[in-house]
Amino acid sequence: MSMKKTVVASLLSMGIIGSIYSTSTLAYDPSDRVQTVAHRGASGYVAAFHKGVDMKSDYIEIDVQETKDGELVVIHDVTLDRTTNGTGYVKDHTLEEIRQLDAGSYFGEEFIGEKVPTFEEVLDEFRGKTGILIELKATYYYPEIEEKVAAAIKERNMHLPAHDKIIIQSFEFGSMQQMDKLLPRVPVGVLTSNAADLSEAKLDEFATYAEFVNPSRTLVNSSIVDEVHERHMGIMAWTVRNKQEVQPLLDAGVDGIITDYPDYTLKHKLK
Repeated sequence: MSMKKTVVASLLSMGIIGSIYSTSTLAYDPSDRVQTVAHRGASGYVAAFHKGVDMKSDYIEIDVQETKDGELVVIHDVTLDRTTNGTGYVKDHTLEEIRQLDAGSYFGEEFIGEKVPTFEEVLDEFRGKTGILIELKATYYYPEIEEKVAAAIKERNMHLPAHDKIIIQSFEFGSMQQMDKLLPRVPVGVLTSNAADLSEAKLDEFATYAEFVNPSRTLVNSSIVDEVHERHMGIMAWTVRNKQEVQPLLDAGVDGIITDYPDYTLKHKLK
């Protein structure tokens, strides 16, 4: 028997749900409606996020890291070199230093002058306007980042059921175990590009704390999707960059598709 699923599409091109083992949060909605997550894949510039909201995205995706002086910032890479006119690791620069950088020219003239925003600024700007998919990056560099992220979310009451459009994900599994304890009502997801992480034993482990398993699209097939769903978790595949990659993922039954081009997904209807 087929299961209705919510498709989540994420957007890189702008330059840019509960486990019975852990919480009562639903892993995915039994809906045919396609949801879009606007993913600013290389940094977190507010103008681009607004563009995602203007395109009627259901979520924006942000990547959170920590500065030398302990401030949370939204930027994709662990270094500044690729997406700003700065150099070196994010962790080795203060917020004031990072604020001086041009973080928009990399993506186009319309973003010139954009600054790297803080995590709190993004939460304040977009809460109530769209859902937010929060990725914690390279948490091994930032020993206290989980507590700081949780505190910022709690301060805004975004951890409560009335504000249920928050998801936190990471490639660092221990970090997600910690977030599940800090914010038990907020869904968490594990990101992976490793086939070994999709074994029955690993999926059993993930199901004790996670609501999503989000693998590289190259690892996804109907059997994997069924295994994830049997454990009452959702599955979002990444990253689709051409139209031909969409339908096989829909046929496999994924709950989400992370893509550079949301229009590739939005025009598809689930069976």
